[in-house]
Amino acid sequence: MMLEGKDLCEVVTAEDTNLINRVVKKNLLELGIGGASQLAMFTTVRFRIKDVKGQDANTILIGHEVSPSFIKTFARRGKSLIHQTIDEKTKDGEKLRVKIIAVTGARVSQNTKSNLRKAIDEETRKMIGEHGFDEGMQEILYGRMSTKLFNRLKQITKMKRVEIRKSERAEVFKA
Repeated sequence: MMLEGKDLCEVVTAEDTNLINRVVKKNLLELGIGGASQLAMFTTVRFRIKDVKGQDANTILIGHEVSPSFIKTFARRGKSLIHQTIDEKTKDGEKLRVKIIAVTGARVSQNTKSNLRKAIDEETRKMIGEHGFDEGMQEILYGRMSTKLFNRLKQITKMKRVEIRKSERAEVFKA
């Protein structure tokens, strides 16, 4: 993937087995993804430690989240907010849940909101289904999926912003 072999952080532990299944959070800016964009400052990527070999702990990407304080800046008078959660399998069989927020340019009717939700659902399922998990996460983290969604939704009504505020890998927890 995009972070292959990159050091995320240092963790001190008495026993290596204490690290297994621990979640490590890193800011997109610290990882060098997204350049100096404002969104990169407010986006946290989560990794789970899957195994330890000597001094190295290997991780898998389990999702990302945009800070709720940043999401709150989208809410303005005279705009409509649409929240959508979509569960879909990637091309390589991983289950991925994405939570999307779309902000319209002006207040819209329930019928238009319904059309926007339907378009978000169709486009997102199509994009997730045609990529493996790692490629899909790259699309999300680099903002390409948000851009494609925005371009699709602006055909329906004037849009202000579309963001994927959270993504999660559906995982079976092994104790």
